[in-house]
Amino acid sequence: MKKWLRTVTMTVAAAVALTACGAAEEETPETGDAAPADEATEVADFTVGMVTDVGGIDDKSFNESAWQGLSELGQDLGLEEGTGYRYIQSGDIADFEPNLRNLIREDVDLAWAIGFLMEDATRTVATQNEDAQFAIVDMVVTDDDGQPLPNVANITFKEHEGSFLVGVAAGMQTTGDKVGFIGGVESALIKKFENGFKAGVKAVNPDAEVVVQYAESFNDATRGQQIANTMYSQGADIIYHAAGGTGNGVFTEARNRALNGEDVWVIGVDQDQHEEGIYEGEQSVTLTSMVKRVDTAVYAVTERTMNGDFPGGEVLEFGIEDDGVGIAPTRDNLSEEILNAVVEYLEQIQAGEISVPQTDEEFEEFSL
Repeated sequence: MKKWLRTVTMTVAAAVALTACGAAEEETPETGDAAPADEATEVADFTVGMVTDVGGIDDKSFNESAWQGLSELGQDLGLEEGTGYRYIQSGDIADFEPNLRNLIREDVDLAWAIGFLMEDATRTVATQNEDAQFAIVDMVVTDDDGQPLPNVANITFKEHEGSFLVGVAAGMQTTGDKVGFIGGVESALIKKFENGFKAGVKAVNPDAEVVVQYAESFNDATRGQQIANTMYSQGADIIYHAAGGTGNGVFTEARNRALNGEDVWVIGVDQDQHEEGIYEGEQSVTLTSMVKRVDTAVYAVTERTMNGDFPGGEVLEFGIEDDGVGIAPTRDNLSEEILNAVVEYLEQIQAGEISVPQTDEEFEEFSL
């Protein structure tokens, strides 16, 4: 197997292996992380639910990835969809708290809150239901003293590291030395995507300009297309989006331009978004994607909880070193030169030779 295919991101085979290990642990409690039978929840009685953020279950991003992880676990364990595992979709931020309360009223063993926008709702419901177990993606939920709540498992990722790698690809691919970044809601989380990406671009192409704009929404494809139209019109030939459903509009704009003969690209986020860029058969405007293995994290934490090892109060961070982030397996539009460069930088990050910036201040001080 080629080195880059083995190291840049988790392969399907690796995911299957993890699943197999998880199933083996459930069947053989004496393995290291599995709990004794009397402490674990019987599979037939285990229930888990997740609340999406406003992007929805089919956002082609982290909500969809979270549901894939939960669905995979449910199917592996023989749970019934709708009773053993299910999701509640949020249409608006105001839906977060009542949706979480609905899961608690159903007495689920674990309630997932998908996305940092659910921080306040999770804090409120978890504080009022201390015996319930919660998990949240992309946020650490704390009490008034700044300590993680003991009944909330906090799942975070080193998005800046994966974004650095796709930044390397963009910096080497651009022909006009101008690329763009479109964020959803400006926040510390999305700033990690932005600054990691800018650092990757600058690492290989110091003369390149990175144009940045926030849509202030994760669910407005029209706004995403408008911003992309402006960026492409002003000379950017590659746009990296970290905008959830808003990013769907970036793909629409890029496909339309490609059909008119323009050489433009999109870098996807969270999942392999190669298919989102397909036009005229098998061609795709997706240069690559920064994958964030929300599915793997949801699977692992849910399985731990079922086995009596709920990581309440813990902050679990997934990065390059444990295949939590990386570049998508579809690499048809990346040259061998770019792939080799990505692997080189990945190895430097793993070795601690490169500290990827997360904030604006860290980016200003960043140098290789």
